[in-house]
Amino acid sequence: MADYRTSKEPRFDSKPIPGGRKLADGSVTDTPYSFPIEVASVFDELQELLLSKHKDYGPKNISQSPGGPLNGLRVRLWDKLARLNNLADKNTKPQHESLEDTFKDMANYAIIGLLVLRDKWDR
Repeated sequence: MADYRTSKEPRFDSKPIPGGRKLADGSVTDTPYSFPIEVASVFDELQELLLSKHKDYGPKNISQSPGGPLNGLRVRLWDKLARLNNLADKNTKPQHESLEDTFKDMANYAIIGLLVLRDKWDR
């Protein structure tokens, strides 16, 4: 898969956030970019996870899915949604995969879906 990294500089308006924003380290800031930096940090996490899993799985687990890549993604997203619903409804601590892990996987499957639609996913 190609390297789709871009500049880590925030690409958002530099408007201050009213009342400040709590950052990951617990501090509060009202400086411009406080929220966009958090968003960029999540994007960085997603990208790192996507590229890491891509090395493990390779592209064929998506591109050669039964019914085609979009069907394979639908099945994977359906499974993640079922997991999310089960964990949220039961309100219990998961034994293997956290809600955060589930959301990260869903976000990355959406990104893979966009790459498939744009014919940018390896075959």
